[in-house]
Amino acid sequence: MISDEIRRLHELHQAGALTDAEFEQAKAKVLAGERVNLNKNGGSSSYHAGGSTVETQLRALRRSRRDRWLGGVCGGLNGVMGIETWVWRLVFLLFTLITSGFGALVYLLMWIFVPEE
Repeated sequence: MISDEIRRLHELHQAGALTDAEFEQAKAKVLAGERVNLNKNGGSSSYHAGGSTVETQLRALRRSRRDRWLGGVCGGLNGVMGIETWVWRLVFLLFTLITSGFGALVYLLMWIFVPEE
């Protein structure tokens, strides 16, 4: 039902899982008759409307408050991409070692520019 989907979107918005813009965009899609899937990924809520694009996933990216060692970047990537957190940590470590620190720079930039959930 449309009212159930809008109510769930409102709950996600109130919990801080959706920004104002994401909430309005998802609500407009529900009202237009498009299907919006509400998924729970590793304890954090996110939404994926219709065909989940990379842009939609990047907009939903938030640093994790619960699954973190340093900044929560890998936990946030787990919530959006569905790849285990330890795999992301290994990718950043290998990327840092192979590229003489560039992986650490990417992690640091994500820590600064990706908002916390």
